[in-house]
Amino acid sequence: MGKPTGFLEYERETAKVLPPKVRIANFKEFRTPLNKEKQKLQGARCMACGVPFCQSGMMIGGMASGCPLHNLVPETNDLVYTGNWKQAFLRLSKTHSFPEFTSRVCPALCEAACTCNINGEPVSTKENERAIIETAYENGWVTPQIPEVRTGKSIAVIGSGPSGLAAAQQLNRRGHSVTVFERKDRVGGLLRYGIPNMKLDKAVVDRRIHLMEEEGVKFVTNVNVGKDIKAEELLKQFDRVILACGASNPRDIKVPGRDAKGIYFAVDFLKSTTKALWANDMKLVDGTYISAKGKHVIVIGGGDTGNDCIGTSMRHGAKSVLQVEMMPKAPDTRADNNPWPEWPKVLKTDYGQEEAIAVFGQDPRIYKTTVKEFQKDKNGNVKKAVIVSLEPKKDEKSGRMMMVPIEGSEKVIDAQLVLIAAGFLGSQKYVTDAFKTDLNPRTNVLTKPDEYETSVPGVFTAGDMHRGQSLVVWAIREGREAAKAVDRSLMGYTNL
Repeated sequence: MGKPTGFLEYERETAKVLPPKVRIANFKEFRTPLNKEKQKLQGARCMACGVPFCQSGMMIGGMASGCPLHNLVPETNDLVYTGNWKQAFLRLSKTHSFPEFTSRVCPALCEAACTCNINGEPVSTKENERAIIETAYENGWVTPQIPEVRTGKSIAVIGSGPSGLAAAQQLNRRGHSVTVFERKDRVGGLLRYGIPNMKLDKAVVDRRIHLMEEEGVKFVTNVNVGKDIKAEELLKQFDRVILACGASNPRDIKVPGRDAKGIYFAVDFLKSTTKALWANDMKLVDGTYISAKGKHVIVIGGGDTGNDCIGTSMRHGAKSVLQVEMMPKAPDTRADNNPWPEWPKVLKTDYGQEEAIAVFGQDPRIYKTTVKEFQKDKNGNVKKAVIVSLEPKKDEKSGRMMMVPIEGSEKVIDAQLVLIAAGFLGSQKYVTDAFKTDLNPRTNVLTKPDEYETSVPGVFTAGDMHRGQSLVVWAIREGREAAKAVDRSLMGYTNL
């Protein structure tokens, strides 16, 4: 521990953030990291706890507490404080595949579990992590890890999101030959088309993909496994197959008028903007994307994806933005029944919501509300939405609390663009049908607890397709664990 009293001497400090009205002028990342000397002091704030919940990754109350990857947080924080950047990178690399991704998009489970939270603010571990990996890139320490010996074994990874990439990286470095199949035109999955550029610049994704190609991973795009190529063919060509296709079935809403033009799933809206930007030198060209410009926008869903829709709509130049959430507003501080080190169930105002507040003068979120009906104009375009307030009531049969409409609380509001960000339901049926894998009741691919091989011998699964919609950091954890399982099945043991 470099500075035993650091948490008492130094205040938490994070990256400088551009003002909302400035940053919505483009789709660039808008955080300026601290300089090295200031970042070192943030490392000094780590208490090097005897029981570091920050790296535990354990489930408490149905939610993760600490890093699912079990990053050696106190050790890397201390190395940041002492300026041993290369050693910090090597230590972080023991447990992490892609710190450049999580240090931008992770909600920082490590920080939520930091002991400093008991009586102050947590260590800025997420930004320490970003400083480590970006320093490593700047100094040429992140180099292709090409295996000296090939095993002669081959693996097909279906899907190039964070879980598929993590599995591919690990297995290739072990010496197996890995081919990653991606149905879209470019590699990255969720990282590419699900996360807006201002949160994760796609150049950061490409930087890692190029490294993996140099290491020997083969990427095949525009191939939809289960449609363009049969599962049987892959099972003949490869020794093992990993299904890492994500939870890509968006949850829909069933109300009158849902068929109106101008109603889209959030993922389609976000993808259209990303594709348009990268096709036109990071500029939006009218007619090439789903546009919110000059429109009254309604976002249905209160999660990260909903916030990303708000941030993207603000950059389009939306006339207004409303975010509709079914659940009650979260408290500003922890409730008594939500103690540390549990994940804090508190109100979070993210970047998109901050931008809407700055431009429109009010929080875009309304709580305990849902859409009852959409109204169309004469051309079939959505023009208004009927919203209704909700209240909690206990279902007499199940005993569960449910949100039910309050009679007479309906309101009619303008809506020219509606974005459904209500989450995802599970894996794509045509893929699981093609491989004939068993599913659980949530339509995720079924395995034994804490295992990754499916009901079909030689076919494994990882990521959201396995555990359901979750975080990038969990997807990376799943990919690394699936790689261990595959390696063990091929070699009889694993050193991954």
